[in-house]
Amino acid sequence: MKFSLAWLKDYLETDASLAEICDALNAIGLEVEGVEDPAEKLAGFRIAHVLTAARHPDADKLQVLSVDTGEGEPLQVVCGAPNARAGMKGVLGLPGAVVPASGMVLKKSAIRGVESNGMMCSARELGLGDDHAGIIELPDDAPVGMEFAAYHGADPVIEVAVTPNRPDCMGVYGIARDLAAKGLGRLKPITIPAFTPTGPCPVEIRTDDAEGCPAFYGRVITGVRNGPSPDWLQARLKSAGQRPISLLVDLTNYLMLGFGRPAHVYDLAKLKGAVVARRARDGEQVLALNEKTYTLDAGMTVIADDHQVHDIAGIMGGEDSGVADETSDVLLEIAYFDPARIAATGRKLGLSTDARTRFERGVDPAFLDEGLDLLTGLIVELAGGQPSEAVRAGAPPSVPKVVAFDPGLTARLGGVEVAEAEQRRILESLGFAVSADWQVSCPLRRHDIEGPADLVEEVVRIHGLDKVASVALPRPEGVARPTASEEQRRDRRLRRAAAASGLNEAVTWSFLPEWAAAHFAPEGEPLWVLANPISEDMKAMRPSLLPGLLLAAKRNADRGAAASRLFEIGRRYFRSGNGLSDERPTLGIVLAGEKTPRGWQTGKAQGFDAYDAKALALQLLEAAGAPVANLMVMGPDPLGPGPQFHPGQSATLRLGPKTVLARFGMLHPATLKAFDAEGPIAAVELFLDAIPARKSAGFARPGFAPPALQAVRRDFAFLVPEALAAGDLVRALAGADKAAITAVRVFDVFQGPGVPEGRKSLALEVTFQPGEKSFTEAELKALSDKVVAAAARLGAELR
Repeated sequence: MKFSLAWLKDYLETDASLAEICDALNAIGLEVEGVEDPAEKLAGFRIAHVLTAARHPDADKLQVLSVDTGEGEPLQVVCGAPNARAGMKGVLGLPGAVVPASGMVLKKSAIRGVESNGMMCSARELGLGDDHAGIIELPDDAPVGMEFAAYHGADPVIEVAVTPNRPDCMGVYGIARDLAAKGLGRLKPITIPAFTPTGPCPVEIRTDDAEGCPAFYGRVITGVRNGPSPDWLQARLKSAGQRPISLLVDLTNYLMLGFGRPAHVYDLAKLKGAVVARRARDGEQVLALNEKTYTLDAGMTVIADDHQVHDIAGIMGGEDSGVADETSDVLLEIAYFDPARIAATGRKLGLSTDARTRFERGVDPAFLDEGLDLLTGLIVELAGGQPSEAVRAGAPPSVPKVVAFDPGLTARLGGVEVAEAEQRRILESLGFAVSADWQVSCPLRRHDIEGPADLVEEVVRIHGLDKVASVALPRPEGVARPTASEEQRRDRRLRRAAAASGLNEAVTWSFLPEWAAAHFAPEGEPLWVLANPISEDMKAMRPSLLPGLLLAAKRNADRGAAASRLFEIGRRYFRSGNGLSDERPTLGIVLAGEKTPRGWQTGKAQGFDAYDAKALALQLLEAAGAPVANLMVMGPDPLGPGPQFHPGQSATLRLGPKTVLARFGMLHPATLKAFDAEGPIAAVELFLDAIPARKSAGFARPGFAPPALQAVRRDFAFLVPEALAAGDLVRALAGADKAAITAVRVFDVFQGPGVPEGRKSLALEVTFQPGEKSFTEAELKALSDKVVAAAARLGAELR
């Protein structure tokens, strides 16, 4: 939530500095997320007096101005504004100033051959409005040479993070109340402008949905004059990030942002018959103020007349009854809606508004009368008109919660000693009523208070969280047992191994644009698509970690990064057979750009290839505890035939024909095109949930026992079918005698003269390891025969 310092001081009488206020906000649990000082943006802009204005000698639409800045000789400035003229006062940006709207740094320059020492500015250029038809015209009494920021009254804007349990602080007045309790000043009482009702309300107002809308208050004001809001009101709304619209609309926003009380104004001429809060009918529709049509159901509360629905209650008003510049008669509405009903309606419609945020967390039910009168008084004061008497349909919750409190709990639970008198003062300053026997009656706006522990929290945060002493937790004797799970220890090993391999860890969103998620989704499996996403770019749950990493690599490349070596450990999401979420731990890697830069030894820059991806996959699988020696290199892509990996430059690593531990290789050109990425790009995905659990939970590695006798190596060359994978032959030879054969390695592949068509020559080195005694020639001959026989079963023949 954002507000200006001046707005805060409307409700808080204080001499505290901006820094002291920010420190106090942080101390009481209203974290300051940022402070923006518009005066800093307007540094270098001064009030200037135009002495003369003459036409530019080489441009009909430009003028050469002589400008007095209050310091020494007048400056010459070239200006193209049609309203620039001698005698006026405006705002001059001096050389070195930064134009807020464009970021342009002003400097002394020549425009069409004439020297210009700055720029006369419009409201849009200074970020003060949308007017760009001419430069700012200031009153004749504006002091020449004064910093424009000081003249304009630019006020610092504070942004705080209000936690969901504190809806009472979703208005500036609530924040002022907390600061006053902290001791930073005195909370000013709410001042309601005087007005006199002229008679009964001419419109019937009622609630037919006592559950969804327990209280519906309203009144009619006739003869109002709508139009632009006064400057002070526009400044308040702009500081909160709101765009001023018109006086009537702005006043309702002022009430919501200032006091946490949403309200609505209807154009009376557009209403027909009684105005009633009721349940919607299934299929009923409403055109909302955001110009979208929403279809309603019977679980939603609406505000309607005899003809149609005009308001999605507590969330957004309707276009058909909105006020306009010509509106003269209005109906004010202030209601109390059930928070659960508002939250459910907002989720169903995918509609998030400031009003919904406050209603679903719980507004102050005791502020209906005061809020209605405050809004009425402001409208009468600023827009005129004759108000009717108020109509009060239904009644809001009015019984306060009473909590039996023991002041001693503050020391026992909060860890700080606070005198009973001070505890009483703190609670009463926050609006709690404390009896002599410590029966604490909670204000209706404090929906978060459920028991004595919550009152301890109130006392401690206002007294000062910094006054709570740091006390170490008791430590039991002996060596602490490890608490990390096997999955956590595995992830730590993987992170260390990946970082040691030169990869950089990335943390991407679990949400993706729907098109990106669909590109990597398994064939036939629907996506998890959010009903109410944060944005269109975060709409679907990721079925793979690769698209998020690929988008990150593209962003890096767009900013000039020559290479991206990214990895991420996270979860991918699928729909299980029962429709529930299925989360699977995964490690993803993307290798994009230059593997090695260009150089005098290497020549052109070298990119990544599928073998780089395979090496990383094997290395990290070994770090994760997978039986790498037993893995099979196979295809196709386990996630279906979609264009994700290049079919000729990718494979899978499997433990048996069905258990896929990883996939690796180069991404398909169609994938690169879909993500607008420059290739080639290599990728790896390790399916951590498929890795079998380690049999031993011990910390120590098995002891290394080097063989006592020297190994014997023999080379074999086989003619094999061209389609036979070398890995299949390696596994067959290794299984010929598992006790004696300890390693099999391919060292040559040949096709050409001397090799029949459709076949290839594979040369392999086989290592025989003797045990208790060296091999005899007969034993080596028998082992070699086993190797040849194993190869023959795959159609291989010895060359």
